[in-house]
Amino acid sequence: MSSVTILDGGFATQLSVHVGKSIDGDPLWSARFNATDPNAVFKTHLDFLEAGAEAIMTNTYQASIEGYGEYLHLNEDTSLNLIKSTVRVAQMARNHFLAQTPAEERPTIPLLVASIGPYGAHLHDGSEYTGSYSSEVSMDTIQKWHRPRIDACLEAGVDVLGIETIPCKMEAEALLDMLCEEYPTVRFWISFQCKDNLHLANGELFSETVNSLWAKARARRNKNLLALGVNCVHPQIVTPLFRSVNEQKLPECRIPLIVYPNSGEVYTIEEGWQGREDCVPLEHYVPQWIELGARFVGGCCRTYARDIKRIKQSVTGCGTIGNQR
Repeated sequence: MSSVTILDGGFATQLSVHVGKSIDGDPLWSARFNATDPNAVFKTHLDFLEAGAEAIMTNTYQASIEGYGEYLHLNEDTSLNLIKSTVRVAQMARNHFLAQTPAEERPTIPLLVASIGPYGAHLHDGSEYTGSYSSEVSMDTIQKWHRPRIDACLEAGVDVLGIETIPCKMEAEALLDMLCEEYPTVRFWISFQCKDNLHLANGELFSETVNSLWAKARARRNKNLLALGVNCVHPQIVTPLFRSVNEQKLPECRIPLIVYPNSGEVYTIEEGWQGREDCVPLEHYVPQWIELGARFVGGCCRTYARDIKRIKQSVTGCGTIGNQR
């Protein structure tokens, strides 16, 4: 079986350990701390690396020119420089980890992944969880919005683009087209936000979308699409989603999948996160996800470094571990 790469967990969740307050509800979310407390961002990356993460994602999900302009009053150049410095904080954390960890205790060098959140994230209207903007903006508009942040992250130096929480097929296709045409040597993954165990947040079938994107990348002879999958979803819906893609395929024909779900808690604006005591630990799901083709596994909202440590133990128990350089 191919190796599985351990991802990090919920960045804002672990960051709250260091900043001592809830971050949910802030229009910039954890991205505000890139400007106000980069040391806490550094410590958060280090927490995940010390817990066993083999890939860490930059704290850029909610970082955008528009968001930094509106809420931090930064101009375009300063906003892009802040995104670049945020990548460098992740680099510093990785370097610190490598310097303090004997080589025999870390068989691979952790991947540095740029977090590329969806167009809807900067709107701060919940549309990243519905994809409603897919009928209101063009693919060209989507590409123009993503391009400056992608360029900034690549210029600062990342190994992979983690295109995440994408709610609609249109945005995924726009990004796939742009990466194939303009960034042919850049490795990336695309993970979706889904509303149930069959459909993307915007209503398209997950299986049809994943099969279509994978076929399109192969038709373009692009081998840098590392995986397709889901993040920021309830863990209970992951297995049926993955079955819909890979269960009927021969092992050699299966699409490599990625999964980093929420803890299983449910969030409402009125009450925040609820239901921790009812959650099934993520590591219990891991063997079935790997069996269905998961090649990257981690956590999203409400998952801490301690959760990543347990996920890694579960993956190790399956006999398959190590990042894909």
